[in-house]
Amino acid sequence: MDHSKQVLVVDDSRVSRLMAHQFILSKHATWQITEAATGEEALEKVKALNPYLILLDVNMPGMGGVATAEQLRALYPQTHIFLVTANVQNAIRNRASELKVGFMEKPITETRIHQLIDTLEA
Repeated sequence: MDHSKQVLVVDDSRVSRLMAHQFILSKHATWQITEAATGEEALEKVKALNPYLILLDVNMPGMGGVATAEQLRALYPQTHIFLVTANVQNAIRNRASELKVGFMEKPITETRIHQLIDTLEA
């Protein structure tokens, strides 16, 4: 059963957003994907959504992913939020854990996106 869900993909890289967008739709064609290039834009766009999943790049100009995750977690305690980064450091993993958000390594691949979705649906 493929219910339409709202997903917010936040990354300053247009290529990363497009890849995540396509990989999510390849798994669930009816899901609605909204994209944002900054943390500030994500906080604005999320107001019109009831997000099931939010993917947040850690390193972005302006408000980074961790600060954005802090605000989004407070607004949406039940939403699945994942920090996405190539900067795999224990400090970032630990902060994700403290915020009760997930962690996914870059590069964004179809396999990683599908595995992430599979864990949410298990």
